[in-house]
Amino acid sequence: MQTSFTIPTRGPGLYEITDQVGGWLRQMQVQQGLLTLFIRHTSASLLIQENADPDVRRDLTAYFNRLVPRGDDPSMAYLTHTLEGPDDMPAHIKAALLPVSLHIPVEYGRPALGQWQGIYVVEHRDAPHTRRIVAHFLASG
Repeated sequence: MQTSFTIPTRGPGLYEITDQVGGWLRQMQVQQGLLTLFIRHTSASLLIQENADPDVRRDLTAYFNRLVPRGDDPSMAYLTHTLEGPDDMPAHIKAALLPVSLHIPVEYGRPALGQWQGIYVVEHRDAPHTRRIVAHFLASG
C-alpha cells in the first residue's frame, strides 16, 4: 500500500508529520509491518527526533546551520553551485548528511516509535516549499 503526503514548510526547521502518517495507517486498518518514508527532494530530509521539547528542534536547526553555513559565509567561498541562492548548496549538503528515507516498524496499527519520538521533515531552504513524501507500507504475517 502506498500514498504520498504534501507538507508545506515556512523555511528552515523541523516539521512534525507523525499525526499524518499515523492517520494514514489507521485508515488502512493495518496491524503490523514495515513503513518506509521517502522524501522526493534534494534539499530537505526526514528525521526521527524528540517531539516533547521544541528547544530540541531549534537547537538542531542551529547546529546544522553552524555545521554547514550559508553559501555567503566566507568559510563557504569554495562552493561553485551558487546560482539558486546562498541557501541552496548548503541545503544539498545537509540533505546528504541526514536521511532522505526512514524505515519504521508498525505495531498494532501505529508507528513503533519511542515515547518522545516524532517523524519530521527537515527543511533546509530559507523560502517556503511544498515537500512531498512517499509512504509505502508492507504488511507482515
